[in-house]
Amino acid sequence: MSNSNIYHSKVMLFGEYSIIPGSMGLTIPYSHFSGELRFLNKNSYTDVDFAKHSNYQLKELMTYIESLTFKKQLQCSFNVDELKQDIENGLFFESTIPEGYGLGSSGALVAALYERYAINPIKACKTISKRELAKLKTIFSQIESFYHGTSSGIDPLICFLKHPIVLKEKSKVKAVKIPQKGIQKSDAIFLVNTGKPGKTEPLVKLFLKKMESSGYFKKVSNELIPITNKSIEALLSGDIQEMFSQLRKLSEFQLEHFQEMIPEMIHPLWKKGLQTSDYLLKLCGSGGGGYMLGFTRNFSKVKELFKKHQLEIIPVFKQS
Repeated sequence: MSNSNIYHSKVMLFGEYSIIPGSMGLTIPYSHFSGELRFLNKNSYTDVDFAKHSNYQLKELMTYIESLTFKKQLQCSFNVDELKQDIENGLFFESTIPEGYGLGSSGALVAALYERYAINPIKACKTISKRELAKLKTIFSQIESFYHGTSSGIDPLICFLKHPIVLKEKSKVKAVKIPQKGIQKSDAIFLVNTGKPGKTEPLVKLFLKKMESSGYFKKVSNELIPITNKSIEALLSGDIQEMFSQLRKLSEFQLEHFQEMIPEMIHPLWKKGLQTSDYLLKLCGSGGGGYMLGFTRNFSKVKELFKKHQLEIIPVFKQS
């Protein structure tokens, strides 16, 4: 197990919530945080309490995987007995990915377990087929649903592939490259730390409840989905100006219609970004806490601004 793979966190640049009713989604791996499967032993420097808690969480997830296997619902064969034995021997997920911060902590774990314990797993390689990508997404969606009640499967997929992916029409997944064209040295994508974790499941339930209202459903279908799709298309085609134009609309939409997902202390900064155009904020994952995602064309100015507010910001993408 010492050679176990390391799984990076992820950042969904565009598509949180809107992928549920069918928008595109664009997700990139983020190596600033990562995790790997390990065994608790006396020779390794580890937070023992963290390891024990992680081991207990693995037991719960293993029971869930076992029940899916027993009901013949899981779309892959899983070596549950080996996983069970390893958990008994102190298996845990050593991770720096903060939980509840929108960076795919559960996705990284699901990817790690699949690669280690699935029987004849699909390999993450350049020649992976569309059919294999779709199957992986289904498997990951099934397992990760344990954490969030519902899952698109995208988070574990990005952690598994370690490559940017775009999701089209709910099931079509494609590995993509983010073009460097039009990107300046002062441009950056960054995370803003709200200082407290968020909880995904209740917020997803809230969104689904709101979608039952025809007015809200129309807003999402006629405004949010097209804005999200255009943002992704603009970024992938290297049209940075158009991306920022769509991003402004997205930021405005989320401020108006996703109030509960934006921590109160972030509201003034969110509005300030829209007023000054120095930066634009959007949700990172389900929101409610954790990180918010920022985009700017003047990173040095934004760094100083957030420093004054005593808020930590971490670059996700920055030209060297």
